[in-house]
Amino acid sequence: MVKDMTWITPEPPNDGLAPDTGDIRLILQGYLDHYRLTLLRICAGLNAEQLALRPVAPSTLSLLGLVRHMTNVERTWFRIRAAGEDVAPLFTTTDEDFDDLDTASAQQAISDLPAEWARCDAAVKNLPLDHIVDVRGQEVSLASIYIHLIEEWARHAGHADLIRQSIDGVTGR
Repeated sequence: MVKDMTWITPEPPNDGLAPDTGDIRLILQGYLDHYRLTLLRICAGLNAEQLALRPVAPSTLSLLGLVRHMTNVERTWFRIRAAGEDVAPLFTTTDEDFDDLDTASAQQAISDLPAEWARCDAAVKNLPLDHIVDVRGQEVSLASIYIHLIEEWARHAGHADLIRQSIDGVTGR
């Protein structure tokens, strides 16, 4: 008799400490990478149904929604805006990344996130930090985009911590 295997979110690789001195690009990338992996650490060990839970009423935030949201945020800021790539956003309506959840898509969403990071990192690798793009009529530098994304990742990591603790009591991931 074969047992039904339930997919569980895997542990991500360990990340190194972001440097605190030296090349500012390496510092920014180190902090960004740390927060990227923090969300995956918070999700690790949960199944698809747990990832889709919205345990902090009245909020509609879920871990799966945060994963989908941050995949789209990375694509939008790095690939579409900074690098000017002709790729479509992952979601076309406001809050679709949070609201249109299907547990059957959880495993793919978890694997899509680091794949998108790799594409994003490659897209901006050769752009200088003072590279300027127009974002809705405002000039924004690549350095500012890095800082914005670090802020967004850190904010959502806090949300994710609260959601995870509400699901199973686990903290400090």
